[in-house]
Amino acid sequence: MKSIFKVLAVKILLLSSIGLAFAQDNVVYHIDNAEAQATKGLRNIRNHLDVAPDTKITVVTHANGVDFLMEGAKDKASPNVDYAALVNALKARGVKFEVCEITLKNRNLTKNQFILDAEFTPSGVVRIAQLQSREKFAYIKP
Repeated sequence: MKSIFKVLAVKILLLSSIGLAFAQDNVVYHIDNAEAQATKGLRNIRNHLDVAPDTKITVVTHANGVDFLMEGAKDKASPNVDYAALVNALKARGVKFEVCEITLKNRNLTKNQFILDAEFTPSGVVRIAQLQSREKFAYIKP
């Protein structure tokens, strides 16, 4: 009889943890080419939050992906798209935007060239790996 209760307890525990996973997913969006990915990625994130508003989203950028987080950045294909406004709206919904500091060094950029909504991480690639392996974030590359 005790073994039946143990099995039921384990099943209940598993089902409740699965329910928690669905209640608030964690997702990392990887952007390494702003020209090709930024507008589409920001639109995907907005749509993602519209459907699953409790999702914890972190956007990690490196290489040319950091460009859309720079002051005054606009979409080259649609110059009326102001990235700062889009990022600010998503930041207000809890999205984090992280810039790789290795990229800053390699491209001779400084932190003050970026919008205030940007945060910094020592390595974009390491950060993505940490979010995936340690914090169980799902990975999306728009």
